Amino acid sequence: MQGQQVHYELFIRRTPVAPWTLDMATENRAAAMSTAQGLMAEGKVAAVKVTKETLDPETREFNSVTVFSAGATETPKKKKVVENQEPLCVAPQDLYTVHARERIGRLLETWLERQGATPFELLHRPDLVEALEASGTDLQHAIQKVAIPEAQARGMSVHELIRTFTGLVERAVERLLKDFRRGGMPDLDKEGFAKAAERVAHDPDRAYLLGAGVAASIAPAKNWSDKVSRLLDLADAAPVTGPPRGLALATIEQPLAEILGSRTGLDNIIGKNLDLGGQLAAMTRLTAAEAVDALIRIEPSVAKVMPPLSEAATRLSKWLQAEDFQSVRAAIVRRVVRELNGPRRLRPGDPEGEIDVLRGLAMALTAAAGALLPLDDVQAAFSTRSKMLVTGDFVEAYLGQGRSAKEEVDALIWLVENVIGGANKRQAGRYLAAAVAALRFEKEFRFGPDTPAVKLQKLAALQRAVARGGLAAEDYGPIQAKIGDVGGMVEADARLVATLAKAPAPPVQKLVLMLRLATGETCPGGPAAERARLEAVKMIRQEDTRSALATHPESLAPLREMLGQLGIAA
Repeated sequence: MQGQQVHYELFIRRTPVAPWTLDMATENRAAAMSTAQGLMAEGKVAAVKVTKETLDPETREFNSVTVFSAGATETPKKKKVVENQEPLCVAPQDLYTVHARERIGRLLETWLERQGATPFELLHRPDLVEALEASGTDLQHAIQKVAIPEAQARGMSVHELIRTFTGLVERAVERLLKDFRRGGMPDLDKEGFAKAAERVAHDPDRAYLLGAGVAASIAPAKNWSDKVSRLLDLADAAPVTGPPRGLALATIEQPLAEILGSRTGLDNIIGKNLDLGGQLAAMTRLTAAEAVDALIRIEPSVAKVMPPLSEAATRLSKWLQAEDFQSVRAAIVRRVVRELNGPRRLRPGDPEGEIDVLRGLAMALTAAAGALLPLDDVQAAFSTRSKMLVTGDFVEAYLGQGRSAKEEVDALIWLVENVIGGANKRQAGRYLAAAVAALRFEKEFRFGPDTPAVKLQKLAALQRAVARGGLAAEDYGPIQAKIGDVGGMVEADARLVATLAKAPAPPVQKLVLMLRLATGETCPGGPAAERARLEAVKMIRQEDTRSALATHPESLAPLREMLGQLGIAA
């Protein structure tokens, strides 16, 4: 024990269910014990415990041992909630709900893609039902995949649930086939969509009946785009007002949302040859065409990354601006957010393009926030995506080879501006700070081919750009200071301030040039700007400068603002 570092920590719990919180840490065991006993005696806490913390010299970790405890030291166990033992779907009608169709789509995703159909169509078309039954194992595997986790969650037998779900499917199939054999299902091609909707509007099974008519109407479609066009044709032919219109559009919305919520369906609408960034841009434009088009007119960076919409997509976007197809818009937006939170690159092999498309998407989704999804969700998604832009591999690929030191700093400033989230900003700022502090950056400016005046102007522009990047003051301050130091070296090497002060030029002209250096307009803040400020003060006090200003008082007006910035009285 000799030589080991030991201290004691007192933890308290204010209520029996509250977490432990550290109240004090001391090397005096007696003090920790007496404080703990005093707190319990006063009744201020529900429980206390004192731990002995011993530092392991090899691992540099503390080993904790509880030496005293009192009160409710164990967290009460929550009562186990008794699950409802009844399956989620017990009647054929339950299979037609939104959640049931979503699960059917996941379980039979591969089979549905082969058939070019949606869960909505499967539930309303007897030919698809018969094809699924004839497939043999697809339906059986789907029932097993849903029965096993349900059985585990509900504490039931897997075989019992399989029998239950199999019976449910058989009853649903029997109902659909029986209704079609009996006749009376709407034939939209003969009857017309509006008349069919008005005829079944008061039937208890109106959604089921009209859904069968819609599914039959889009069945001949050759691809997903054709199905969407047929659905929009039906929407154009829907009743004008009243409950029949609501029924008609709600029925169309179901297969439309399923088509646009699937990867293959949506890709067929917006274009298959787009990378992920282009797809997300097209989806954003599809769901918020008015806001995005307005942004394109005033922001070139958004116009640069937004692909044009096809004729079918443009037609769909007009419908999505209305309030009729909210779930369709929600399905597309959910995919946008899901992809932004996912690991796939927006522009594989093009890091600069990745930043550009992320910037354009951020502006477009922010402009449309509220109508599509909350602004907080937009920011959270882009903060997650920004983490990928500050990894070492991405930054290395982004900077590439052959850039000058200044070009690398410019690129990193652009990266800082376009990542979102405090931690991501700080990480990007570290890359920028390292590039500015590199000897290569200093040498390029001190010994590069540009004139000293041009070098100082470039450094001043970099210094201003760093401040606009969104970094915290404690992060960008040291970067600006380093740029200022390099500017001081450049000025000292060329003796620019001293040369300007002795130049055979009119006093007012020299004063203007000196003030522009001192205020950071043509010189970075730091040693060089300070030397220019001191020289400007000397020049103002010189008799020839005062005489020139008195002779031409109009020349003093442009100088007042710069003098004010430096705290010099005019």
